[in-house]
Amino acid sequence: MARPDKVDAVVEMRDKFRNSNGAVVTAYTGLTVAQLQQLRRSLGENAHYRVAKNTLTKIAANEAGITAIDDLFTGSSAVAFVTGDPVVAAKGLRDFAKDNPNLVIKGGVLDGKALSADDIKKLADLESREVLLSKLAGAMKGKQSQAAAVFQALPSKLVRTVDALRAKQDEQGGAE
Repeated sequence: MARPDKVDAVVEMRDKFRNSNGAVVTAYTGLTVAQLQQLRRSLGENAHYRVAKNTLTKIAANEAGITAIDDLFTGSSAVAFVTGDPVVAAKGLRDFAKDNPNLVIKGGVLDGKALSADDIKKLADLESREVLLSKLAGAMKGKQSQAAAVFQALPSKLVRTVDALRAKQDEQGGAE
């Protein structure tokens, strides 16, 4: 029979898997408690870093319908549950791992799809959602300005063409 504390841990992690849009599995052997606290702070408000037993984490992931990352639960494992922008969390993990080589990104899952450690590093190289949206808005605004200039140019070009035709017609009419 399962102990109540283990059942509670599985239920909590299952809910975190279900309520997050991504999860990153890491190895943390050799990190101090202070470093783990620093890592949690660096992930910000949109990610929750949790150290747990592999067996319990695997059960929780499977109960949440995530089986693609079962092979990652070996050795020391911790999971960063991402509820906000996955790029920000990936950057936080990547940057922390640069300064602390004991943190190793094993892989993860994003929107139900398995990610390798390299995929997570590529995700970290992307710009954040806000930056991409602002660039898109700027591009759209620029295209609108270009379209407005074209639409304004068409009538004035038409007027110049009509004036040129009239002048040519007047020249031909006066020459006869």
